[in-house]
Amino acid sequence: MNLSTLDLNLLLVLEAVLAERSVVGAAKRLHVTPPAISNALGRLRDALGDPIVTRSGRGIVPTPRALELGPAISRALAEIGRALHREAFDPGTAQVVLTLALADAGQLARMPRLAASVASRMPEARLRVVNVDTMLALGGLGGTEVDVAIGVSHAAPGIHRRPLYAEQYVVVARLGHPRIGARAGQRALAEERHAEVHVAFGKLNPTLARAWQKLGITRKVAMVVPTFTAAAAVVAATDLVAAIPESVVNALGPALGLRTIKTPLRIPPIAMYLSWHQRTHTDPAVSLFRELIIETMGEP
Repeated sequence: MNLSTLDLNLLLVLEAVLAERSVVGAAKRLHVTPPAISNALGRLRDALGDPIVTRSGRGIVPTPRALELGPAISRALAEIGRALHREAFDPGTAQVVLTLALADAGQLARMPRLAASVASRMPEARLRVVNVDTMLALGGLGGTEVDVAIGVSHAAPGIHRRPLYAEQYVVVARLGHPRIGARAGQRALAEERHAEVHVAFGKLNPTLARAWQKLGITRKVAMVVPTFTAAAAVVAATDLVAAIPESVVNALGPALGLRTIKTPLRIPPIAMYLSWHQRTHTDPAVSLFRELIIETMGEP
């Protein structure tokens, strides 16, 4: 028979009848009337082509077919019950994988505090960090792999978001650059060749684009890279200049030999958001994870 045509409530009735050996007892067990049990047994007979039970004295006895089905139905219903039952969330014992997507290396400088906080509150949890490109490849926040993301965010159906902190952007060049010192005017920025970052969807951040536009220069973009980390490495190894988050400069600048340049470019702080999908909005483990991110990585 086709299972999709069977009312699965009838299996509950059969289990109760086999356990009670009585229509009245099955009715009490399921909190329905005896006629409802009799009606269900009639539907089961039609579906299975078997009498299911027969009368014997004051009670009923199951047929061989019913006895054959009984143990399998009991196991299946028990398994479904276990799957539907959710024990109270215990942060101390929860063995979960929490996946966070980050836009760039500047955010990694904030990770030690978060990792320590997760280890303290959810010691059995495993923290997994991926980049934005990996998140998109895995289906974004609407997929099943990534729980939360930190970065530039826009309102979208099913997405929750909360401002976390603001990134201040600066222009950088390598130490020992032959033409750029501690300062660079509008003309110098126009004459230099630039590295530009197109994150995630292959576009320059709109706030950065407007800032360059207001400065009134047409930049010579010599190289486009997908991350600010890559831009910092390129600038450190060439005579290119780039506008990158100050957090990336703080994290990588000393090791790479980068210099922050004073320029007439005015870039408003760019808000970084904590974003998550409706799919995990009420999940207790992910909810606690979001709280820990806000506590350790956010700004008042």
